[in-house]
Order: sequence, then C-alpha cells, then structure tokens
Amino acid sequence: MKVAFIILLVLASLFAYYQFVYRPRHPVPKEMAYVLPATVPLVDTPADIRRVLDTLRAGARVEVRARTRNWAHVRTDGGLDGWVELKNLIDAPAYEAGQRLQDSLEDAPVQAVGHTSDLANLRLEASREGAQLAQLSPNQKVEMLGRRLVDRPPQPDQLPTSTPIRDAWYLVRADARVGWILGRLVTLDIPEGVSTYAQEVNLVAWFVLSTVNDNGRQVPQYLVADRTAAGEYDYDHIRVFTWWIKNQKYATAYVESDLRGYFPIRVQRLQGVPYFRLRVVDEHGNAMQKVYRLSDTQTRLLGVVPGWETDAMPVAQHKMGARQGRGPGRGR
Repeated sequence: MKVAFIILLVLASLFAYYQFVYRPRHPVPKEMAYVLPATVPLVDTPADIRRVLDTLRAGARVEVRARTRNWAHVRTDGGLDGWVELKNLIDAPAYEAGQRLQDSLEDAPVQAVGHTSDLANLRLEASREGAQLAQLSPNQKVEMLGRRLVDRPPQPDQLPTSTPIRDAWYLVRADARVGWILGRLVTLDIPEGVSTYAQEVNLVAWFVLSTVNDNGRQVPQYLVADRTAAGEYDYDHIRVFTWWIKNQKYATAYVESDLRGYFPIRVQRLQGVPYFRLRVVDEHGNAMQKVYRLSDTQTRLLGVVPGWETDAMPVAQHKMGARQGRGPGRGR
C-alpha cells in the first residue's frame, strides 16, 4: 500500500507539474485556417440533421480544434464553435503565401481579359497539386497576368514517352484573388476591333496604346501579340493596329515575327507618347527588352535594353534625340 501511495503521489506531482508549470510555458500552437468559398455555413454538428449557426465569409479565420475525415470542428474569432466541411478551408501557411503572391502582383500589367469556361480551381502554384486558394465559378471574369508551361505528371496506366505532355497555366486575377488556373479553362474576351484578325491566329494578349478622335468618338489603337507555333514562348509575333478614319477600319501599321517573347508586355506613356516593352531572349538565351515608340501611326524600335527588370531606355534613343535636336529645321 505504501509503494502504491508513493507511485500515486509521484504521478499526481508529475500531472500537476505538466498542467500548471510545463503546459503554460510550452503552449501548443493553435492550428489556424481560412474560409475558401464566398460563403460557408457553420453548423452545430456534421450529422445529416444539423442546424446552421452562422455564415462564414471568404477569408474568415478560424481555429481548427478537431478533425474528422471530411469535417473540421472550428472556433471563429468571435468565439463561436461549430463545424465546417474541410474542403472549404485552406491552412494558414498556404493562405498567407497566397496573400503574398497577391501583394507582389498588385501592379502587374494585365495581358488579356477573359472568363472561365467551367469550374476552375485557383491554385498557389502552376500545378494540380498546388494548394487551392479558391474555386472560380463558370463565366467568372479573369485578368491574365502571366503564363507557364508545366509538364503533366504521368498517369499510372500511361506508357513512358520521350516527349512529356505539357499543360499551359495562366496566372490570373479574379476579383481580389490571384493564382494559377489551367489555361484550357479560360476563354479570352478579345476586343471587337481586332476580333476579325484573331480568327486567323492564336491571339494571346492585347493592349491599348492610344486613342484616335474620330468625330468625337475615341477609337483605341492596339498592340496585339499572338503565338504562331506551339512552343516554349508566350508569343512570337506582334502587330500594331491603327485606326484609319477615312476608311473607318483598322490598318496594320507594324508587324514583327520570330520573337522569343515572354509575359509581361508593358505599355507606358512618357510625356503623352506611348511606348511598349517586350521581354525576349536571343538565340543564346540572354534576357533583354525591346523598346518601341508609337508616334501617330508610326511604330519605331528604339533599341534593346539588357535584362528584364530594368525600366531604362535604350541608350541609342538618347543619342538619336540629341542629334535630331541639333539638326536645323528637324521636326518641322
């Protein structure tokens, strides 16, 4: 009896130490998660007969207190306990990574606009295994920010092949959310002005360079990019369409082929004059930018800038401008 009493006393002491000393000093980190869909019901039980306690909104943070196979027992920031289907939650690290991705692309130039052709999973990475950030409904408007080709994982019953199948993924902005979706789930909404041209090519991006006043109507003039062959590059061909007032139609003012181009294409205005920059690589894989200017209906290549991240203008342009400025009567 004495030995048993001592054992019980030791166990009680250890429990008291763990409960009142160790545990307060070493709290278990709370598992946090965020709501994915626009709205999610918080229910009192995962059973078939259940009562809705509240409606949680996309981005709402909850503490996950327990899990079953398909459900999570959660507590809201307001202290309300209930159950949510696991498929409607994203873990905190993935959610926060999605927020960082969104912040990093806040000022990213839109390359094209379109809509989803079906339900589409918005993912953190260009992969079917990437964390799901949201689910986009059919016909949801999206802005395309980038593109990436990714090898498709082989299926268990698929025979080995020397040429892997590749999927195109689009980096898109949908409302306030940013992530990757399969390219085949996006239909581009090409502007009416260049839709006739787009029937003959794989048009992948377009930009308004300027507008022309046609009897009080502001008609856009476009830079468009297309892909004439399947391959690594986001585009390999560009055109500039200017508005022909006399004939009331677009005219091709500039064409360039054999480009090794990558998104994003950037358009900027300096002192009211439109410029655009193409990210390309040369035959040796060196990254550079080709910089162009549109003056009225004339498109001119100003030169090349090494690297993709700089906003510098080609040196040749400044020298050219200085020579022109000294020439008597130039520009008159």
